[in-house]
Amino acid sequence: MHEESDVQLLRDYAEDGNEAAFRELVTRHTDLVYSAALRQVFSPDWAGDITQSVFTDLARKAKPVAEKLQDKGSLAGWLHRGTRYAALSQLRDTRCRLANERQAMEQLLTNSESAPDWEHIRPVLDEALDSLGEEDREALLLRYFKNHDFRAVGLALGVSDDAAQKRVSRAVEGLREFFVKRGVTVGASGLVVLISANAVQAAPAGLAAAITAAALSGTTITTTAVIAATKAIAMTTLQKTLVTVTVAVLAGAGLYEARQAANARAEAQTLQQQQTPLTEQIKQLQSERDETARQLASLREDNERLNRDTGELLKLRGEVPRLRNALKELALRDAATTSGATNANDQIELEAKALSAKAHLLKQLFEQMPERKIPELKYWGDQSLLIRANGADLETDAGISRAMSDRRQEAKELFATLLTSGLDSYTRANAGQLPPDTSQLKPYVTGVDDVILQRYQMIKTGNVSNLQSGEKVIAEKAAVDEHYDTLFQFGIRTWSWQGIGANNLHGSGGSNRAAQ
Repeated sequence: MHEESDVQLLRDYAEDGNEAAFRELVTRHTDLVYSAALRQVFSPDWAGDITQSVFTDLARKAKPVAEKLQDKGSLAGWLHRGTRYAALSQLRDTRCRLANERQAMEQLLTNSESAPDWEHIRPVLDEALDSLGEEDREALLLRYFKNHDFRAVGLALGVSDDAAQKRVSRAVEGLREFFVKRGVTVGASGLVVLISANAVQAAPAGLAAAITAAALSGTTITTTAVIAATKAIAMTTLQKTLVTVTVAVLAGAGLYEARQAANARAEAQTLQQQQTPLTEQIKQLQSERDETARQLASLREDNERLNRDTGELLKLRGEVPRLRNALKELALRDAATTSGATNANDQIELEAKALSAKAHLLKQLFEQMPERKIPELKYWGDQSLLIRANGADLETDAGISRAMSDRRQEAKELFATLLTSGLDSYTRANAGQLPPDTSQLKPYVTGVDDVILQRYQMIKTGNVSNLQSGEKVIAEKAAVDEHYDTLFQFGIRTWSWQGIGANNLHGSGGSNRAAQ
């Protein structure tokens, strides 16, 4: 047996004077009406008065209201609209008094654990509901304020389950858009959670019974309510005094509860304040952890690269004995061919092959260790490489580092001639002004590119006329090998270098031959 709908119960009361049917309606919807009133007037007492007024109005208009609705219809929409009008009327009539009392009532009603968004939504929720269409408002009220499932909503609205679900979704989106216009941004799912958790408040115990009696006493349908009203009027002075004392006791209890709630809120705020620095410390520790992880990953990469470089270096070193053995075999073969007499031409060829092998090894070392290369090496040719390989010690770490440093040194000397010449050309073309940065010299230096120029920086700017004799204006930023390399500096028609490491054999030097 299905539960009778709101409209059927209202018709039973309107046509047959069935007080039990009306009492069932009040029981069903008291929480809905009371919560809507409370959100708008901020006062439990006023909310109770408005709730009573709405149901009294329903009892008075029972017949015309029942005639307008379908048999399976719901009264949720009608009751919410009536609550809205009653609340607005109450606010208009008591505006001045409400302004003084609202703050105190908000202190009593505020839930310290409620989400901050609810405090923005609550004051205008009923206005937002009132802005929806009648069908959408009815669907939303049944689903989230009466906690009906979509089947029950569909039955009350006379539509299918899917249609009821779509209508509820449309109503939620309409509410969300209303709040966005009021500056309250909240997602549809978050809005549903807030409404479900906070929208409906339990009405005070016994309010439904009191409202039923009061509402029915205002009609001519029932005699029982009239008798009850007559008894209320005939109360003795003693009874009225007892009622007054009871109200005072209840008010004192309310104040005590309000004070307890205020203390609880204060404790919650203190805990929140204590939590804030802990949260900041956690964030800082997480940041430090991430930075440590990043540094560890970088160290691992450097270690892997060094292991690769070491392996390649050992491999290249292993080729040196092989080349030496090959050279010895050639020498022995040539000696046997000439019966112990060494031919001068063969000896020269033998030495040339050995030198070529060392030059090849030195070139491979640069290829296997690109971090020791500088882009200025492109100014070197294979012939220059042969010259540098002659006499180089490629069997020890120190010898290899020194040989590679020598080649970088001579490559920078070749580049120095071009750079100082280009610097002189730039100042002549720009009325003696020095370039603001080295990239401006690109059109004036033969074969230079941005990668090379980025290794140098301007240390002086302005006009050439402000420089002292021999003063340098461009400097190399950093050395590749601080133990063996030098740092170059360049001026107008001059350049120099300075050794920076304990193992440096280049010392200091320079030239004034750059631009003549």
